[in-house]
Amino acid sequence: MTGADHDGRDLGVAGIRGEACGAAGRLSVGPANASPRETARMMFQEPRLLPWAHALDNVSVGLGADADRADGRRRAAEALARVGLADRAEEWPAVLSGGQKQRVALARALVSRPRLLALDEPLGALDALTRIEMQRLLETVWLRERFTAILVTHDVAEAIALADRIVLIEQGALALDLKVDLPRPRSHGSPETAKLALKILARLLGEERAE
Repeated sequence: MTGADHDGRDLGVAGIRGEACGAAGRLSVGPANASPRETARMMFQEPRLLPWAHALDNVSVGLGADADRADGRRRAAEALARVGLADRAEEWPAVLSGGQKQRVALARALVSRPRLLALDEPLGALDALTRIEMQRLLETVWLRERFTAILVTHDVAEAIALADRIVLIEQGALALDLKVDLPRPRSHGSPETAKLALKILARLLGEERAE
């Protein structure tokens, strides 16, 4: 999901979290009797880690009441391992790099095995190389676990690299809906991705381009 600032993406994310709804329509996530809060998890631009808790304990927060179960720490450790940080379980957030903090945040979001993961600009604060590494990690985890993912991003190249479908929101309405039917992993700068990027940017900038 992409678009200009204040064009309705935030409302969509809030709806996924069960915190807001539009003037009309219905949002359904998971079973008919389940609320988005029960079946969906969020990952934000800021890691939002507890500074007084080790990495493993921060992941355990994602389990909610289940964190106190006998298998709570095992599940948290497994989630941390799935994002490549098994050896940093006892580290404090202050000594982790920006990319590592986001990996902990991803593990926290995934530890409860959500049906839907909403990612609200989760890589926006990372440097270019770390951002590409995190894009690859997100794709790997998604391919392995097959949850539904909704990514909100200003980065058109990132959207093309990760998404099967890109929707452009303008003034709260769907302005463009593109299927990304390209093999994975996708190459940055390939002719196919460049063509899609031009189409999306042309709409964002109010330009028209011939196909």
